[in-house]
Amino acid sequence: MGKELVSDRNIRKQQTCFQLATTVGNGQCFMRIAFNILAVHVGVWLLACNATAQPIASPPFRSVEPIAIGDVNWTDGFWARRLESCRRKTIPAMWEIMRGTQYKPYLEHFRIAAGLSEGRYRGASFNDGDFYKWIEAVCLLQAVDKDHVWDQRLDEIITIIGKAQRSDGYLHTPVLIANRNGDDSVQPFGDRFNFEMYNMGHLMTAACVHHQVTGKNSLLRIAQRAADFLDDAYRNPTPEQAGHAICPSHYMGLLDLYRTTGESRYLDLAKRLVEMRDLTMDGGDDNQDRIPFTQQTEAVGHAVRATYLYAGIADLYAETGDKALWSSLETIWRNVVDKKMYITGGCGALHDGASPDGSKNQREITRVHQAFGRNYQLPNATAHNETCANIGNVLWNWRMFLASGEARHIDVLELALYNSVLSGVDLNGTNFFYTNPLRQSNVAPVALRWAGGRKPFVTSFCCPPNLARTIAGVGQYAYGKSNDTVWVNLYGSNTLDTKLIDSGHVRIEQTTGYPWEGRIQITVAECQNQLLCLKLRIPGWATTATLNIDGVPTDAKIEPGSYVSLKRVWSPGTVIELDFAMPARLIESHPLVEETRNHVAIKRGPVVYCLESIDLPNNTSLAAIRVPEDVSLNPRFDPDLLGGVTVLGGVLNRREDDEWGDHLYREFNSATTVPVSLRLIPYFAWANRGNSEMSVWLPLD
Repeated sequence: MGKELVSDRNIRKQQTCFQLATTVGNGQCFMRIAFNILAVHVGVWLLACNATAQPIASPPFRSVEPIAIGDVNWTDGFWARRLESCRRKTIPAMWEIMRGTQYKPYLEHFRIAAGLSEGRYRGASFNDGDFYKWIEAVCLLQAVDKDHVWDQRLDEIITIIGKAQRSDGYLHTPVLIANRNGDDSVQPFGDRFNFEMYNMGHLMTAACVHHQVTGKNSLLRIAQRAADFLDDAYRNPTPEQAGHAICPSHYMGLLDLYRTTGESRYLDLAKRLVEMRDLTMDGGDDNQDRIPFTQQTEAVGHAVRATYLYAGIADLYAETGDKALWSSLETIWRNVVDKKMYITGGCGALHDGASPDGSKNQREITRVHQAFGRNYQLPNATAHNETCANIGNVLWNWRMFLASGEARHIDVLELALYNSVLSGVDLNGTNFFYTNPLRQSNVAPVALRWAGGRKPFVTSFCCPPNLARTIAGVGQYAYGKSNDTVWVNLYGSNTLDTKLIDSGHVRIEQTTGYPWEGRIQITVAECQNQLLCLKLRIPGWATTATLNIDGVPTDAKIEPGSYVSLKRVWSPGTVIELDFAMPARLIESHPLVEETRNHVAIKRGPVVYCLESIDLPNNTSLAAIRVPEDVSLNPRFDPDLLGGVTVLGGVLNRREDDEWGDHLYREFNSATTVPVSLRLIPYFAWANRGNSEMSVWLPLD
């Protein structure tokens, strides 16, 4: 295996060989052979403890490769501020929650499982995975701005996790704590909703990030042992085992592990676990296993489970090129984007529902929750849009982009990032939404279990650490690379310092006020004296754009929703100027989206806007506001509002109306309207100024 990491299982095999040799006949020869074998493998193992794992070559069916963690440094502007908030506020506040027991134990569960503390398990079965996501977020921040205190703290945490792990590699604290407390009736994979695969998947991804950032193998060895356990446990999957792929982060995790270590067994295991889904006997749409994946044509069921599944399948396609998998992914993607995705990039319209909706065969109908609904079923006040599902949309589209190189996937990724993902956390970075509705009213149509403002802790604490790792790692999405090409995906003030296979070392600098303004300056700061291609994304919303190089207009073809390619031998210091027009636009929905018929939303660049009642005149109801068809909305950057945002000011109409009381219907009354000057704010920034009503969609006048 050279310098590749050696699994504990292989070490045990060599120890067994040694024990066998020492018992055979007049064994001096056998003893020498056994000692030599053992010495070689122990030497390799000792080397592996501090060596770098040997990553594999680029997946064969990727069009674009991700840049290395830490290659991007946000220097100013929008994302620099959010990373600073994540580093200084989110991560420390989350650490106080996760190291303590005021809410639920996280680190303490691992201490109990390791025998370092006494206690019982008290939390959700997916809490281990949430702790791993927080670890990943810390590592991603360490990649750009290393803090020795956090580095030491990670070492201490990983030591505890390692002590909790069972000798065979199994690691899931709800089961381990039950067993330690004498309850042997609780066994691995005894409950398909125990989220063991989910937890181990996040462990694997966090371990790979930790290794890539720190060069250490401590968490990676733990993840490998967990993967080795799964490899043994699912050697010959059964229909009973097939139902355990709930919220499948483990497909992405195993492929991360395969690419980090070069161990082909993890790729084979990922294939086997995906194929295993087709064996499920009691599946349903809530877990996307009612029918085989390659027969699926639309997004159904729990939106987090779905987007994680689609992201994992896209990751697997990059390795296998399985056209049947890609065909289903493409069909499902079109279904989501064309019929089931909110204007904010949010996913999962329903708190609860049934699927297939209205089926003739009632025996196949299953309950779905936190789920995609039927086509065009996109309610606003009751929209679920779990933050994790919106992040899942980012994970999925990123992997679709890597496979295809198509700008449409970055368009969706960017839309979700700036809107439905960032709305999940307040501007201080310490309070969180679980759901992300598009309308908030003082009088809700129903009592919702996830209603209310942002909170520092919710019982289902999966979203906050997911947000932390997404914001901490947003630089990974800003660029991609191929042999001689840098793909510029997201715009913001940053530096990229990376190496290409064919074009060597490249350093570029971006300066821009994006997303508040459309002017972007890209400087080729360092490059080799050889051909280099820069692919600049032209967002789908950008109907007007100009492109200059050192002040001279180019004849490159600029098309919305594509990349413009600039290939030449660059001179260091060359400046590219890209300028997008950013008018505020009124957006209408498909007429089959019943809740928004005769309504409009307002969008400027990638940012969706909303109206908050705090910006209304006294005694004015949000429901009374109408948007004139010829409204003029003027952007103005306000550095003192909501941390510095561009607001849209304009004259809207206020309808003078009677109170409805308890009436469901009444005779139409053509009420008069009066003009009122109002401002709209970015959707992601709502609910940061106290309790208020809010709406993204407003009726036309």
